[in-house]
Amino acid sequence: MRIAVLSDIHGNLPALEAVLADAGRRGCDLALNLGDIVSGPLWPRQTLERLLPLGLPTIAGNHERQLLGDPAGLAASDAHARQALDPAQLDWIRALPPRQRIGEVLLCHGTPDSDLDYLLDDLAPPGIRAADAATVAARLHHPDAAGARVVLCGHSHTPRLLRLDDGRLVLNPGSVGLPAFSTERPLPHQVGTGTPEARYAVLERHAAGWDAELLAVPYPFEAAAVRAADLGRPDWAHALRRGRMP
Repeated sequence: MRIAVLSDIHGNLPALEAVLADAGRRGCDLALNLGDIVSGPLWPRQTLERLLPLGLPTIAGNHERQLLGDPAGLAASDAHARQALDPAQLDWIRALPPRQRIGEVLLCHGTPDSDLDYLLDDLAPPGIRAADAATVAARLHHPDAAGARVVLCGHSHTPRLLRLDDGRLVLNPGSVGLPAFSTERPLPHQVGTGTPEARYAVLERHAAGWDAELLAVPYPFEAAAVRAADLGRPDWAHALRRGRMP
């Protein structure tokens, strides 16, 4: 079995199309979606119009939770998505679970406990750094993780692959649609891959267990950057072109 692992699309339809096409060429049998699907100054409604007919196993990220909050208090990226989505799309988001277990594979957005915490990364302002195996294992002490041989996460937009001492595989595929961001929570820091490609991973089950490959896919990022700039987000435009924040 070959599984495409997608996360943090953020409404970037051209990046999503490139990733889906690449996964098809690689013979993936299934795709999984780890959340943060539409928030951002890009194409939220069109992204869901593309995704919903596919029926992918999907969980909510922090931005799905946030955009369903009080409209008067939404941050710009969530507000743009909220006003662009139709009622049926909002209902679909409202029904998404925060975690999902598929056999030996656990899907979570941040950690099993929180959609705002990083699983494979530690804060190291002004950036982040890879967490060690013991720290990651401690973050997996959650009932839904019991017996899982693979844990999939997103949120940090940073591709990571870690094999724990007990053989469990922990994977962050990176971000399909946004290679860099800055945030003030819980401390000010920035994240960036340094390149504009769309990121995802292919997870594969062999007779001996699970393995994965982190992938970077070229796509016409300039169209996304222009869209962000036209909607008043030069920070996003820079991130989409450069893979880093201004």
